[in-house]
Amino acid sequence: MGQFTTLQAADGFTLSAYVAQPEGKPRGAIVVLQEIFGVNSHIRAVADRFAAEGYLAVAPATFERVKPGVELGYTEDDMKAGFEIKTAVDALPGAGVLPDLQAAIDHAAELAGGKVGIIGFCWGGLLTWKAACLLKGLSAAVPYYGGGITAESEIARQPQCPVMAHFGDQDHWIPMEGIEAFKTAHPEVEVHVYSAHHGFNCDQRGSYDEAAAKLARKRTLAFLADHVG
Repeated sequence: MGQFTTLQAADGFTLSAYVAQPEGKPRGAIVVLQEIFGVNSHIRAVADRFAAEGYLAVAPATFERVKPGVELGYTEDDMKAGFEIKTAVDALPGAGVLPDLQAAIDHAAELAGGKVGIIGFCWGGLLTWKAACLLKGLSAAVPYYGGGITAESEIARQPQCPVMAHFGDQDHWIPMEGIEAFKTAHPEVEVHVYSAHHGFNCDQRGSYDEAAAKLARKRTLAFLADHVG
C-alpha cells in the first residue's frame, strides 16, 4: 500500500519517510512516529492500517540524522542497538529531529489537503508529545507509552492541540507514579491506562496485549475522527 519518499527539513537535511495512501480522497493525514527500531515492518503496518481507515499516513525515519536505513526487530540485541542510536539522536544539538517531524507534518498536510494528527510509540510517543507542544500544523496527538513523557521537564510543557495518551500499568519504563503526575498536571489530556506492559500495541513483541491494543485503537480512531476528520 505504501512507498518511501524523501523529505527535506527546514535546515536542509533530507530523510526518508514511508507514505501510505488511502483509496480516494484522504479524510486527513496521520504522521506515525517509530519506536527505537526504525521504520520497520510494524511501523509500516501501522501506517497501512491508517490508510485503510481513509487517512494518508507518513512515517518519517527519525534515526537518519545519526544512521540511515535502520530496520530492527525486537530481540535483546535489536533493543540494545536501537537504544544506542536513540541515545545518539537525543544528543543531537539544537532542535534535534524536531525539524524532521515538522517536515513530515507539512508533507502530510500538503498531500492530504486536510488536517494532520500525529501518533507515536515508545520513543516516538515522547516525540509525539514534544510535537504537540512545540510544532505547528497539528490537530491531534496520540502518544502510546511515551518513555520520558512523565519526566518533570516534559510534564512542564503545554500541548497546542488535543492529546490522547495511552499507558500500561505494568510498564517498567513508565511507573504509575509518573503517569498519575502527568494526569494531574494535564487534566486537558485524555489519559487511558491499560492492564498491560510496555509495547502492548506491537503484535511483533512478547508484550503485545490484543485486548489493550484493540481498545486503544478504537479510542484512537474515534479521537482522530473528532479532531482530524
